[in-house]
Amino acid sequence: MARAPARLTLLVLPILVAACASTGDYPSLALRDAERVALTAQPVPGEGAPTPVPPPASADLQARLAGLLAGAGKGHAAFEARRGTAERAVSAARGAGVASETWISAQVAIADLEAARSTAVTALAELDQLYVAERDAGAGAPPSPSALAIAEARNRIDAMVSEENQAIDGLAARLRG
Repeated sequence: MARAPARLTLLVLPILVAACASTGDYPSLALRDAERVALTAQPVPGEGAPTPVPPPASADLQARLAGLLAGAGKGHAAFEARRGTAERAVSAARGAGVASETWISAQVAIADLEAARSTAVTALAELDQLYVAERDAGAGAPPSPSALAIAEARNRIDAMVSEENQAIDGLAARLRG
């Protein structure tokens, strides 16, 4: 009994294949005009379209940068004022034992310099955050005037911090050696 459906399938199969092979007038599978997507491509800057000019740094940003620069400058001045004391303390502690009073005074003086450096380091960290936010806002575009202003302020404060780091590292090395 199971052979009857199998025989029927074998008889119907050639008929179905012949139906698929008919040469009727069927529509093309190519894209029709209604199926095409209207392209909205913009010209590449420099190829016919003028490059948009980004707005200058805002007054708020300029004021904030000026405040950070002023704060870092005051911190650097405080650092420089304390630097002589630290150098004298390290010179006095040269050759003294690690637990001696002069060695401890030199360590305190170096720590005082590190505390004075923190003002510029904090301003530098804030400028890093501002720069990252500005560059993320204009991802892929050349740096905006705001980003350039932030970078300039950052470079100035970074120079202060680098100078302070060298001074602290030098004093710590003299104290150890």
